[in-house]
Amino acid sequence: MRKFRSKISRVSTHRRESKPCNYDNSDDSVIELLQDQVVSFSSPTEVSDAFAKRFHNFNKCKVVLIGDSTHGTSEFYAARAEITKYLIERHGFNIVAVEADWPDAEAVDRYVRHRVGPGKPASVETTREAERAGRDRAFLRFPTWMWRNLEVHDFVEWLREHNRNLSIDNAAGFYGLDLYSLGASMRAVISYLDKVDRDMANLARDRYGELMMWAETPHKYGLETVVSKFEGYEAEVVDMLKDLLEKRLDYSTALWGGEEFHGSEQNARLVKDAERYYKIMYCGRRESWNLRVTHMFETLERILEHRGNSAKAIVWAHNSHVGDARASSNGWARREINIGQLCKETFGARGALTVGCSTYKGTVAAAGCWNQDMRIMRIQPALYGSYEQLMHATGIGNFVLDMRNGQCNRRLREALKEQRLERYIGVVYKPDTERQTHYSFAILPEQFDCFTWLDETRHVGALEVHQPPTTLKSNETWPFSL
Repeated sequence: MRKFRSKISRVSTHRRESKPCNYDNSDDSVIELLQDQVVSFSSPTEVSDAFAKRFHNFNKCKVVLIGDSTHGTSEFYAARAEITKYLIERHGFNIVAVEADWPDAEAVDRYVRHRVGPGKPASVETTREAERAGRDRAFLRFPTWMWRNLEVHDFVEWLREHNRNLSIDNAAGFYGLDLYSLGASMRAVISYLDKVDRDMANLARDRYGELMMWAETPHKYGLETVVSKFEGYEAEVVDMLKDLLEKRLDYSTALWGGEEFHGSEQNARLVKDAERYYKIMYCGRRESWNLRVTHMFETLERILEHRGNSAKAIVWAHNSHVGDARASSNGWARREINIGQLCKETFGARGALTVGCSTYKGTVAAAGCWNQDMRIMRIQPALYGSYEQLMHATGIGNFVLDMRNGQCNRRLREALKEQRLERYIGVVYKPDTERQTHYSFAILPEQFDCFTWLDETRHVGALEVHQPPTTLKSNETWPFSL
């Protein structure tokens, strides 16, 4: 890796001189500043150590959040993995918290931390491999390719090997932050209580029983509370959580060193939040989005508390979750919050650092509509007036840009504060409505502390193409199926 000065080495003259047909010469000075400031690399995996060292001075923060502009790009997963490995090995980070369901991630945590307990471990592997090893399969809900891919498989196997000779308390864990596992979380609470308190397990069966009937169609549960006098089962799930917490001391010291109680508590909290989520999703997009984000952030806080004062976390989520919402039109126009904003407000500007990842073109694993099978889709070249188009115009294939005060040229930082379009692709990609569906406005240096650019990228190595049936609707992860 090297710092770019006035001339760009190893980039062809043809590529440097190539400009978009609607190129604006007023961006020339910004492009020159970028060319001088960025640090290039060939690929995250080919120069993994040199690439990851660019994040050495992230070592003192409490939380590092690493985003991606799609949920199906191989290089984004690889970049996150290399940064994460470096921070775990060199700087003692011990939490990897991902935009995934808690029960599935906990099964993976059993595997990577070699946990002893009642639940089966799970890795990210094919059905045949899982059956041969006697392990569960994780992340079977649509979109499976988001976490069931070769890139995540390789990282999970690395994490398990890294933890091999470490105690559970010192090992790096793998956790889920999302709230879409209503049924699985209710079953997990009951399963745990069956092993520690049969009477409480029966009480949980009674309290969760009626809600369990809606577990496969939770959106219909929410709709019923809106169109009829049906009030739902909020009181029952809240009471179950309260009773569980009252037994915290007894349960957490009974078996398995408190790890299983921590998982059960989080599942009970998830049930409470998910029950409310499905009721308010018909009241407004902002309300449901903000509730989901709050759940994710509070889950992260509880994981940090559980792991102790020295705990440090790395979050893997979409750019829309990671970049500070106050620096995007999602925040200032829609009044949405996100986990990046909440981390900045809680841990401070230096205590929580954010990394965005983006691309100009390539291929991506995505679906055309919710619940459809995965397809390999070609990403359209980024729109004129976007940050992606500006980065592409540098002619530098892959680079890292640290945009923090004191780390970035002041003139460049001010120039990048000009509001521009920014692309988001979730699990659904609709190139026919690219501008309306996949772009919003942002102010990049206020949104992210660091930006990783990969000009042309390819799709993840998904373990499956065909998707299991699901009852979830696309607006449950609005906007843009994120």
